[in-house]
Amino acid sequence: MAATTHTVTNQVPPLVGHDVFATDRVLSEAVERHIEPGVLPVALEELGELGRAAGSAQAQEWGAQANAHPPVLRTHDRYGHRVDEVEFHPSWHRLLGHAVSAGLTDAWGRPAGHVRRAAGFLVWTQAEAGHGCPLSMTHAAVPALRADPELAAVWEPLLTSHTYVEGLRNAREKAGVLFGMGMTEKQGGTDVRSNTTRAEPLSGAGEYLLTGHKWFCSAPMSDGFLVLARAAGGLSCFLVPRVLPDGTRNVFLIQRLKDKLGNRSNASAEVEFDGTWARLVGAEGRGVRTIIEMVAATRLDCVVGSAGLMRQAVAQAVHHSAYRSAFGGPLIDKPLMRNVLADLALESEAATVLAMRLAAAYDADTEEERAFLRLALPAAKFWVTKRCTAVVGEALECLGGNGYVEESGMPRLLREAPLNSIWEGSGNVQALDVLRALQREPRALDAFLREVGRARGADHRLDAAIKGLLTELADLDGIEARARRLVERFALVLQGSLLVRWAPPEVADAFCASRLGGDGGAVFGTLPHRLDLASVVARARPSAD
Repeated sequence: MAATTHTVTNQVPPLVGHDVFATDRVLSEAVERHIEPGVLPVALEELGELGRAAGSAQAQEWGAQANAHPPVLRTHDRYGHRVDEVEFHPSWHRLLGHAVSAGLTDAWGRPAGHVRRAAGFLVWTQAEAGHGCPLSMTHAAVPALRADPELAAVWEPLLTSHTYVEGLRNAREKAGVLFGMGMTEKQGGTDVRSNTTRAEPLSGAGEYLLTGHKWFCSAPMSDGFLVLARAAGGLSCFLVPRVLPDGTRNVFLIQRLKDKLGNRSNASAEVEFDGTWARLVGAEGRGVRTIIEMVAATRLDCVVGSAGLMRQAVAQAVHHSAYRSAFGGPLIDKPLMRNVLADLALESEAATVLAMRLAAAYDADTEEERAFLRLALPAAKFWVTKRCTAVVGEALECLGGNGYVEESGMPRLLREAPLNSIWEGSGNVQALDVLRALQREPRALDAFLREVGRARGADHRLDAAIKGLLTELADLDGIEARARRLVERFALVLQGSLLVRWAPPEVADAFCASRLGGDGGAVFGTLPHRLDLASVVARARPSAD
């Protein structure tokens, strides 16, 4: 009788068929904390539906297919006519359609809209992160377009629609639209004031013709774009529709799609404008100030998206360790693995709590909260997006060789992880933005200190960290060279203060000890061993039990 050589044992069941929202205790608590009681039941119902969908086998298959079959550029039709279209796998459209119908482009007019949308974005992009790009920009275009009430009246209902309509045609004939953005050029990158794209006036009604090249144009299949170009009055913001009101195609020449490290399901392109019709948004010469509202909103999504990637990676690591046995027992019970998992869980919880606090500040929309965001948002974008890559890499290692295999899904997360740190301004840009806020807007620092001050006296390590931050701020010598160190401290102090106020004592204690008190190493898994690490890990486990 032949020996049985392929009996499968000690392999982990797939993490599928679970409610991504309900099993995320940190996110669920944040939603209950930041949404008023009258709106909360509706929010919990919509997030529950989204969470169950995100954890389903169907959504996970859509995500895998959308990445296995990346977008394809079609510059011409079979007869030689220029069409400049991007073709996507049907799974991409299913992901986008579900997201739009769930309100992930609609935050600006709904009660608690930003918290509801941020929670939904964090949940749904765990199914697939790449399609979060057009969702983010469509949502973020609203405040920029409000610089022109006439344009906003036409486009805002379409941008915030819960109806996804595939394909290019006159926007007035569609029930919903998507938006993209084109800011950077090859000679300048982040330095958008070096842009050379020209805008020539066509009429006195704010119509222009654009000529130039955009090095990175996000989501080129969208119905419209906000772009920067140089008019007579200086760098200005323009709306560029893909299809003109008469139904003809605008001049929007897609030269090539970028071959990116990750984010494979999403299209990013180089685009030529050659007599491209555009409509001025805001005043000439005020382009950066106009489009910065869009940039700020997408920066928040960078934080939320990174928190989602961290949560997904940590959930996979904890799930794997709960079912995988080695050296006589489950990995999750081994002291060293428990230390690693707890450390990762701390980072994930701190990112989620901070992301949702920022979303709540958008909903409050008071002078105090706007001042708080001016400092807290770039600091959070700097720190959380950078921690994402480290967290995902360590979580992958928790799965061992299985995690290095594409079928596990972890390599896709690892390729995706660095994106949010680069998109909408890399680390240095965020650090310099914090310095500008400190120099130009004293109210921002006051608002930030009032926020972290709400936790003063609750933990001596947090108190010492706040004092240390103030000491650093008092020394302006070499401030630009020290900017990254300073912004890191801003982010950690803010995260620590939020966890001290809202997280279980074992979580806040471990965070303050390792991140603020110096009792931790440079790698994950170096938490003080006498802490209640088992409770920290149990809190992060993605199961209903």
